[in-house]
Amino acid sequence: MVTITIQELTKRFSGSVVLSSVNLQVESGELFFLLGPSGCGKTTLLRHIAGFYRPDEGKIWFDDEDVTRLPAHKRGTGMMFQSYALWPHLNVAQNVAFGLEERKRPRKEIEHRVAEALDQVKLGGLGSRKIQQLSGGQQQRVALARALVIRPKCLLLDEPLSNLDAKLRLEMRGEIRGICKQHGLTGIYVTHDRDEALSMADRMAIMESGRLAQVGTPAEVYRNPATRMVAEFIGETNFVEGRALRESSREGFFDVETSFGFLRGRTDGTWQPAAGQPVVLSIRPESLTFSNLTDTSNRFPGHIVDTTYLGATVQYVLQVQNGPLMKVCEINPQEIRMPAADEIRAMAALNDVVILRK
Repeated sequence: MVTITIQELTKRFSGSVVLSSVNLQVESGELFFLLGPSGCGKTTLLRHIAGFYRPDEGKIWFDDEDVTRLPAHKRGTGMMFQSYALWPHLNVAQNVAFGLEERKRPRKEIEHRVAEALDQVKLGGLGSRKIQQLSGGQQQRVALARALVIRPKCLLLDEPLSNLDAKLRLEMRGEIRGICKQHGLTGIYVTHDRDEALSMADRMAIMESGRLAQVGTPAEVYRNPATRMVAEFIGETNFVEGRALRESSREGFFDVETSFGFLRGRTDGTWQPAAGQPVVLSIRPESLTFSNLTDTSNRFPGHIVDTTYLGATVQYVLQVQNGPLMKVCEINPQEIRMPAADEIRAMAALNDVVILRK
């Protein structure tokens, strides 16, 4: 286990800033996710931690050791790549043993640790198999065993599940998290898949244009997005343009004027809107309901223009009267409302309306 500290890390490629003064601390034993759209800098940051890149500015620490200029093979990290990067001419055991052989460990020790690593990833007894004889999921496990066998200080994962089908991805999420926790590994995991991040991470960072847009637990980031980009990237949401009016009579909430009436909501707690300030409201589809909520003033009429039944949920598109189209998601629906011109009233709890800077 190791605590990883990143201080003012900056990297430029061909004059373009890819990472801009990144500051981050990943705690010992934490499974930390770097999440963001393509080109945001998440893989570049991971490769700096691994030692494949050197920064133009800033430092990287493993506990009290400055590893900024330390070569990758001396950092004690295990790496899993998106492509798995397995040697096709070597069998499973030889692939897993590669890192130990490079470290010139004794043959008996290598054999013991390879067998142990294959058992950990549920591939015991398959050491003599050729890589081409394995399924995609099994190849992914070989790559994981190869990273684990060196007993790394931390495990670095670069979109390791992106080549698997949906069922295997779900299965391997639990496997990877379980192995990290079982061995007390510090893990840093790069993905653009928000479901992976929400279901696996202890904490996460949302990256945008080489900067950290927000850092927090999955629940903190999902419930309290700091920006419109974060709110949109981490989950489906409705955006409503408005203008802040005043602090409401309910402590911690603010009244916002919209095209279809007044809504009451809250910020993420780090700022307060000024009277007259243009703002954007974020309301998650699952936060809206057609049922009666007694403790809210957020009620607005409209009519359903589209219905999508998905079994566990039903998704509606609501045309708000004098307002925008809004998505509404009901879980375990007892009835399915079909598109109609009949008026229906949607509601949202005060806590579920998040006010964002415009």
